[in-house]
Amino acid sequence: MSGELTRQQLGAWVCQHYQYVSQFPRWCAAVYADCPDADARDFLLENIVEEESGTKHVDLLIRFGEACGVSRKAVETARQLPTTRALTAWCFETSRQPFHVAAAGLLVGLESQVPGIYKRNLPPLKTKYGFNDHEVEFFAIHIEADEVHGERGYQIVERHSDTPERRAQALEQVRQATEMRWQYMSGLHRAYVLKEDA
Repeated sequence: MSGELTRQQLGAWVCQHYQYVSQFPRWCAAVYADCPDADARDFLLENIVEEESGTKHVDLLIRFGEACGVSRKAVETARQLPTTRALTAWCFETSRQPFHVAAAGLLVGLESQVPGIYKRNLPPLKTKYGFNDHEVEFFAIHIEADEVHGERGYQIVERHSDTPERRAQALEQVRQATEMRWQYMSGLHRAYVLKEDA
């Protein structure tokens, strides 16, 4: 992020990202329900509680949106772009797959990518846009938490992908997750930067 986006464009990202972040605990809960491993269930429950208790992560995202000039109501009622809808539908479907596939897609393919993305984005949000620590807490929390979640996710998926077939399934789900994130981000770019009709 080089400071070329407007606050309005950042607010539009919040509106779309809310559609993903607000559902992530539910997808983790579906994976939890099918999880055969007590240690992995503990991890998933910890992840859900972290997202949903205290100051909910979704509320931190909305706080950033409000700092961009977008109201809570506008965030919560925004129309999904087709690529956002595709990502959330993929996540829903993934959460109902066999445990090792669901964990690979959601924890490794999506959640483990977050720290690398947000580490690049957080400094310019403060230096180029002038957001304060309170306004960008959503990003700071996810850099720290998702590094731990990503590593644990890798360990869990590795432990449960114990045959060549399961490893191939897990890798394919990670590949799909990466592709879905790319399509989602490309959809945001087309809609809010290039101003193409969605």
